[in-house]
Amino acid sequence: MAKPMWMVRAGENGYLFDDFHTNNYVAIGWNELGDLKDIRTIEQVRERYIEHYPGEKPGKINNAVAMIFKFLRALKEGHKVITYNPQNRTYLLGEIKGDYRFDPNREYHHIRDVVWLGTVNRDDLNPASRNSLGSILTLFSVNDEASGDLLISLQGKKLKGEEKEEEREELEEIKEDTISRAHELIKDRILKLSSEEMEKLVAAVLRAMGYKARVTPKGPDRGVDVIASPDGLGLEEPRIKAEVKHRSKTAMGSQEIRSFLGGLRQGDRALYVSTGGFSKDAAYEADRSNIPITLIGLDDLASLVVTHYESFDTDGRVLVPLTRLYWPE
Repeated sequence: MAKPMWMVRAGENGYLFDDFHTNNYVAIGWNELGDLKDIRTIEQVRERYIEHYPGEKPGKINNAVAMIFKFLRALKEGHKVITYNPQNRTYLLGEIKGDYRFDPNREYHHIRDVVWLGTVNRDDLNPASRNSLGSILTLFSVNDEASGDLLISLQGKKLKGEEKEEEREELEEIKEDTISRAHELIKDRILKLSSEEMEKLVAAVLRAMGYKARVTPKGPDRGVDVIASPDGLGLEEPRIKAEVKHRSKTAMGSQEIRSFLGGLRQGDRALYVSTGGFSKDAAYEADRSNIPITLIGLDDLASLVVTHYESFDTDGRVLVPLTRLYWPE
């Protein structure tokens, strides 16, 4: 069985790569923790971490503690280790020698000594291996495929290249996974909005689609939360009236749909937004309505936000701030 291989990042943008190489070591930060040679359990790491980094969020604490403990105890003498220089797209591959040690004279104090075996150019690896090594984590385990490719390339042997179609499929899978994760994160952000902010978001979506839309004043509006039309006065059709229910754990039923439709008149177009979704009866009620009505759940709302985000006004962007992600064709 092949020995494990680990990636240890050489600081932000690989700025410690040359120091790692010249002085035969890899290291991680969190210097304030002090010497950890007597640490034996992950709970001891957690206690030390919380003591020196109070107030950090649980997710950040968990990630940091896991990586520190792996560096201390999971990495063993004889394991392979790599680090990366993004400036020249080069991986440095070596073998760990000795146990963890603490060296306050280095920029990163937590040290594992390494015998470097050579370098591998990123462009010499297969696409699947390149993609798997793209994580920005400080420390992670390298999968068997990427580990094998690195060792073969280190020997100067040429890898069997993947066909362009296979490479394209690999990139497409990663792209779809990235989009799916981003979609869930956007939904998470939307769910954090208050009921009033959710109404403003629906109005922002309609404005981005070319309508003049406004949130109605609170009062006896018969369930209408947002009104939109081409002229903003409701004189021109389509005259859109929207009800917005922000109850993420409650699906709207047929009674809610009937109640909303009952307050509309001929010529109106109905929009019902529910972050908790809709029951089958609600969908049936919408299908048989004489007034055209569209039901929008959380998934659909997130998709509308993404599709029309470029046309969002400032008020809409403040509610759900998003960043453009570029992807290679």
